Amino acid sequence: MYSIKESSIKLIMQLPDDCTIEDIQYELYSKAKIELGLKDIETGNIISENEMDYEINSWLQ
Repeated sequence: MYSIKESSIKLIMQLPDDCTIEDIQYELYSKAKIELGLKDIETGNIISENEMDYEINSWLQ
């Protein structure tokens, strides 16, 4: 398993040479959010689709 630093460097090295700092930020941000989502799934920190529908409908009222 890679450390955060190693996996970040690996991700950056896969980007094209002409990428911008914003491209790098986006990729790192996206990777972090995906990892958090996967961790939530592993720990059971999720809600059902029906619960989400209820929440969304309550926001729209």
